[in-house]
Amino acid sequence: MDNIEVNFIIEPYEEYISDVLASELGEIGFDSFVPNEIGLDAYISKKSFDESKIKNLLSDFPFEASIDYKVTQIESKNWNEEWEKHYFEPIVIGNDCVIHSSFHKNVPKANYDIVIDPKMAFGTGHHETTSLVIGQLLLMDLKGKTLLDMGCGTAVLAILAAMRGAKGIVAIDIDTWCTENSIENIAINHIFGIDVRLGGAELLDGSHFDIVLANINRNILLADMEQYANCLSVGGELYMSGFYNEDIPLIEAEANRNGLKLIEFNEKNNWVVVKTVKS
Repeated sequence: MDNIEVNFIIEPYEEYISDVLASELGEIGFDSFVPNEIGLDAYISKKSFDESKIKNLLSDFPFEASIDYKVTQIESKNWNEEWEKHYFEPIVIGNDCVIHSSFHKNVPKANYDIVIDPKMAFGTGHHETTSLVIGQLLLMDLKGKTLLDMGCGTAVLAILAAMRGAKGIVAIDIDTWCTENSIENIAINHIFGIDVRLGGAELLDGSHFDIVLANINRNILLADMEQYANCLSVGGELYMSGFYNEDIPLIEAEANRNGLKLIEFNEKNNWVVVKTVKS
């Protein structure tokens, strides 16, 4: 499958600007990002690419930074090699979980050892939103609980949930790259019982879960929260991330409209994860 690579150069470069740019690009169809020392490389399928959307995004970008870009059409890459060269290093979260790739050596010891070989899929644990949700998973009692990982990316969250005793796990993503990569990562970790599905919230009709994880972005969360809530019984928990602290009032208002009560939130570099419970 042919893809489009867009190389963004940010001047002056700040990591938080790169994070915001990646988040907003995700809302216009980009599905993989590789940070570098001067900006961000972003990837999107050729059929989904619309350069006018990039121009509109940059014209309304909320920070005073000069952002230039170059567009290149590429063929499929060895994404493990790209991550190894540019970004992905082992990460330890909460002193209990280590996430690394199969090419890493001298990996730190932890109670939960997860191998992720990312392709064009988001979710190595490095981004604040992923690490925030992982932090929540490490605190939950998951034994015997049914769980949905919505927007699963690499399936890192579903894999950790399985390691911690969750059952009847479903992992869903709209991107074929992500579902294929999820299946590969699940196999690498010798995990069984995770049902990987290609699609969106339309797949949730008739489903029921004790816990729903949705690490996506604000607009999709707002649009699909009703479907997430409908999957939960009374007392079920919905954890959402992929947005900023200042977005919490919008998220909470939509949660309230769907019978969900915001219980708490955690923050990391202005990114947040919120816990809601169905009443």
